[in-house]
Amino acid sequence: MDNIKLTQDENLSIRVGYQLLPSDQQRLDLYFSIPEEMGINAKTLSEEQYFHHSIQCQSAYYSDQLHVPLVRSRFISQKKGEQSDYRLNLNLYSYQIRTALDTDIKQTIKLKDPKAFYPHAIELAEQTSGLLKKLRRYTPSDQKLRAYFENADNYLSWQVEQSFLKLLSRAPKTSDFTSEHQFLIGLCRRENQYRKENQYNSSVTLSDPNRITNKMRLLQRLIEYGVVFQKQVKNLNSYLNRLVKGTVTAIIMAFVMLLVLNARTNFTEVTIALVGMLGVIYGLREIFKEDITRLIWRRIQKGLPKWRLLYSHSVTKSKVARQTIWLEYISSKDLPKQIDKVFQTRRQQNKQAAKLLHFRSETKVNAKSFLPGYDEIQQRIYFNLTPFVRFLRKGEGRLYSLENQKITKQAVERRYQINVVMMHTNKARQQQIQRFKVTLNRSNIINIEAIDTPKDIEPKKTSATPSGETP
Repeated sequence: MDNIKLTQDENLSIRVGYQLLPSDQQRLDLYFSIPEEMGINAKTLSEEQYFHHSIQCQSAYYSDQLHVPLVRSRFISQKKGEQSDYRLNLNLYSYQIRTALDTDIKQTIKLKDPKAFYPHAIELAEQTSGLLKKLRRYTPSDQKLRAYFENADNYLSWQVEQSFLKLLSRAPKTSDFTSEHQFLIGLCRRENQYRKENQYNSSVTLSDPNRITNKMRLLQRLIEYGVVFQKQVKNLNSYLNRLVKGTVTAIIMAFVMLLVLNARTNFTEVTIALVGMLGVIYGLREIFKEDITRLIWRRIQKGLPKWRLLYSHSVTKSKVARQTIWLEYISSKDLPKQIDKVFQTRRQQNKQAAKLLHFRSETKVNAKSFLPGYDEIQQRIYFNLTPFVRFLRKGEGRLYSLENQKITKQAVERRYQINVVMMHTNKARQQQIQRFKVTLNRSNIINIEAIDTPKDIEPKKTSATPSGETP
């Protein structure tokens, strides 16, 4: 799937990212097949709990031209445009450097051959140094603007050092590229010394890894101002939920009052039997009210969107995009035919009992144009899988084997597999379907493998389900 990617984000989280054009509209469906042995269901992990604690959505300006022409010196030159635009231009420049650096570092780490790794790393280091020089070439003299510059410069210098130290820690072991290794080490030392000379961070902050890391996270959020859109979350069914609760309570109370009146007519005096019967009636009301309300609410809410996310520009406050979210547990009979066929392509031993969790996102872009240099915005959705593994058993198993006359044992970890089917529908109602096998243990994701979709299943064009309906 070229338009959308599912990748690992951190130890136990995955990330889905795709781009949107002005006035664009796209839909994303994710079907999680979670083995029942994980203990995940609507009672142990509600949809609302998982959404608010483990799903994060982010929208920001995006360009696939990571180095040119977007990252250019005129964005941060005070001679171009109004001074009021300096902070926004500076953030655009800094954010794009960070994005480019993260992307290139990850690509370089994948190179296991030293002959390919070190030349690529040297080229990346030279490009990064050039971008930092352009940033520092336009140091503002205005003290108000200088504070913005120092925050961005401090963060980028630290991020460059950390990124290349991470790169070197995972470099292929060899003694043939000593000069290249020292060149990269020199870049890290220069950036470290640069921050000390400019007194960007106090000695107390530098002596505590937690303080310096948290400070850089704060600076990172500051450079995202104007680039990453502000998000407002709205619960779409809060009033409907109150109406359902009120209606169910009214019906139950009417029924209870009917029973009370009947009991009162049968007992002319207040007796122990009357008091006991009234206690039983009110006790049954408390027992069944919550269960009946929950059952009716799940029936009514089935297939309805639950949240709406409104994205707006941090500076102009104008509306940029709107995202509608569905999230619910479903049964296998609720699966669309093409999705069910994809799940059926699994091997027989992998078709174990599982719970199905369906996530849907419909994003509509309101803006008809973006800032100069940006033709797209990027939508990113992060799924934390930690709640899926919290009920798994700890420890490792043992594998015994017989070698000659000696019995040996090896420690083996318990691994679990979650199948994820992703369906992406664009504005032209063209669909792409991809299945992924996510292998994980209690501490991290071991592997994410994309499985080829059979040609007879992959749809080329479909009449997409209207917004607000469930297929």
